[in-house]
Amino acid sequence: MALYDDTIKLAKEYIGPAGQKFIDRQISSHLSIEPAQLAAGNMEELAKWCLSSGKMLIGDDKAAEFSGKIKTLK
Repeated sequence: MALYDDTIKLAKEYIGPAGQKFIDRQISSHLSIEPAQLAAGNMEELAKWCLSSGKMLIGDDKAAEFSGKIKTLK
């Protein structure tokens, strides 16, 4: 769960208190896994969806930054 926890922490920095709900939605809807199953091999795909969905909430530049940081999590 350390990777999931790190992902949530990062999401809260960019999205605020709704960060966990945002990440949980991306994981369940787009990756079709449970949060506890999040693994390093999922991060590229998760980053793609965080960019796409994040643009609507935090704008293009912040979403791109957020997505880039998601990709670095292992």
